[in-house]
Amino acid sequence: MPAGTTQTGGDTYDGGLRKVARVVLLDPESRILLLHGHEPDDPADDWWFTPGGGLEGTETREEAALRELAEETGITDVELGPVLWRRQCSFPFAGRRWDQDEWYYLARTTQTATEPQGLTDLERRSVAGARWWTCQELTRAHETVYPTRLAELLSTLLDEGPPARPVTLDTEIV
Repeated sequence: MPAGTTQTGGDTYDGGLRKVARVVLLDPESRILLLHGHEPDDPADDWWFTPGGGLEGTETREEAALRELAEETGITDVELGPVLWRRQCSFPFAGRRWDQDEWYYLARTTQTATEPQGLTDLERRSVAGARWWTCQELTRAHETVYPTRLAELLSTLLDEGPPARPVTLDTEIV
């Protein structure tokens, strides 16, 4: 493991931040797949988010992105593309604060049926399903979506293609 990197409970941390790989998964119609999550003990406290999660052991972010996508959605027929965005965030969830360094990978698939294959106990208690969203639906949504500028970011991605280099998003602290 690189200097300054630690491992706790399977997740890898760098400088106190949990290393996370997320997937901006698009289908042939350019819809994005989002998961519907909520606080484990309060389903009314809910939001939508991209599939992904923390790196385990010595896996790369690319490996983590594909593993998490398969575990959370059952989707394995994926063409993983470049890193689109990077974001640091901090939020309360399940009784603790999560401080994360997230990388968002572009991915495309023709596989649109979802069937979680390996959710953790916490995920089973806090993920209520998945949905494919058009950019227009996302723009009009009144639900909470993370990252908060996802509709704008997706619109730019669909109009202009992936950025030449990953874009650093504003830090989000909830």
